[in-house]
Amino acid sequence: MRIETERLILRPFLEADAADVYAYLKEPAVNCFACMKLCSLEEAREEMKKRAGETEYYFAIVLKETGKVIGEIDAYPETGEPHADENAVRDTFSPCWMLHADYCGKGYAFEAAHAFFAYLFEHKGARRIYACTEDDNLSSQRLCERLGMRREGVFLEFVSFVNHPDGTPKYENTVQYAILKKEWERQTSPCPASGS
Repeated sequence: MRIETERLILRPFLEADAADVYAYLKEPAVNCFACMKLCSLEEAREEMKKRAGETEYYFAIVLKETGKVIGEIDAYPETGEPHADENAVRDTFSPCWMLHADYCGKGYAFEAAHAFFAYLFEHKGARRIYACTEDDNLSSQRLCERLGMRREGVFLEFVSFVNHPDGTPKYENTVQYAILKKEWERQTSPCPASGS
């Protein structure tokens, strides 16, 4: 699968992407990605081998002009209800996005996420998309709002991704946003022509 926007291509990862991915995963920008940290280029190569087989839900964000991988976006189908059985409809997605710091603030995250949301709603049967972000990650919150997502709430001391210097867990507040397919369609459909 390949998704194109004005400036970007979203495509499956290739083994050749290792150096570009290592550049942003050697020091993940936010704590929720701490578990994805890569410690060497060799480790990045091994990670790319694992990712290479995923062609539907996990994409490299690539600059059209240069072919450079500047980030990633992914989401997998899940049930909307945490206690649902194995036969429940999987029509809910929770995307994660990450960009190399050098490419933040240029609209690339919005361009990639907007195209990815359209793909999930139009081709993957998404009914609801939600996103979680740390309460101090204001750029991610602004992105959610630009995408038309509603702020659903704040979970206090919800999760720990890293430890304090003394080894105890650092619990972080999490902000959740969401958008339903009908809300997405309402905001992305062309406005009807007004009569004169």
